[in-house]
Amino acid sequence: MSIIFVGLPGSGKTTIGRHLARRLAMPFVDSDHVIEQGLGCSIREFFAREGEDRFRDVEQQVLDELTQTHQGVIATGGGAVLREANRRHLHERGQVIYLRSNPEDVFRRVRHDTARPLLQVDDPLSRLLALYEARDPLYRETAHFVIETGRPSVATLVNMIVMQLELAGQMPVHAPAPAQPLAKVEPAAKP
Repeated sequence: MSIIFVGLPGSGKTTIGRHLARRLAMPFVDSDHVIEQGLGCSIREFFAREGEDRFRDVEQQVLDELTQTHQGVIATGGGAVLREANRRHLHERGQVIYLRSNPEDVFRRVRHDTARPLLQVDDPLSRLLALYEARDPLYRETAHFVIETGRPSVATLVNMIVMQLELAGQMPVHAPAPAQPLAKVEPAAKP
């Protein structure tokens, strides 16, 4: 089973995904990193040279392969849900968690990040608002769980995710079991 993160660029998919994978003793992969390794260049460079449609073709191939072969935690790119085939594959082949962040919080986190091609515009906050408007219904359609990121710490968010997976009976079988309380030991009776 895979646990797959979707959400806006900068919503914390990679950071929270890494922490969750560590907590569950599962392998972690970021689909954008897999894409960059395959392309031999950054997504931003490929985007500029080949355009968004060509990038989405590559992304679809990588997501199809990852959702069939990777048993662990997968962080996807912010636009992974744009294609219907991706939404279907993600939803059918893993437990999808939508990290729902409001655009203003995301903007505070990514305003100085130059690696995100869709945010290299004059008004990145307006761009994030437009992305949220267009993508929120697609993230919701794809997801099994919606986690409001707000301002909790990464550790708190990971705990919330683990709790949701446990409640839904979707914890990976090889994940460490929650710590059990020690049995109470009574002193031996004196003769």
